[in-house]
Amino acid sequence: MAKESMKARERKREKAVKKYAERRAALKERIKKGDTDAVEALAKLPRNASPVRLRNRCKITGRPRAYLRRFGLCRNMFRQLAMNGKIPGVTKASW
Repeated sequence: MAKESMKARERKREKAVKKYAERRAALKERIKKGDTDAVEALAKLPRNASPVRLRNRCKITGRPRAYLRRFGLCRNMFRQLAMNGKIPGVTKASW
């Protein structure tokens, strides 16, 4: 289980990315056109507003590794919920 502070930090980053998304896209377009002032303006945006700094985390535990995008869970929680039949359409393979 991830620390609450790590989960909170990630939520804070997600908010910052959403808040600055339009501004960031506009500056990137200006940079493509050759505007050098836009480069400086982009650098002045908060670092946590960059989508690259986001980390996918399990919705239940906050675990950052072994994340399954389709379900938004880490492998451990996915397995546990699938075995209990709480994820619709997922069955254990047997052949």
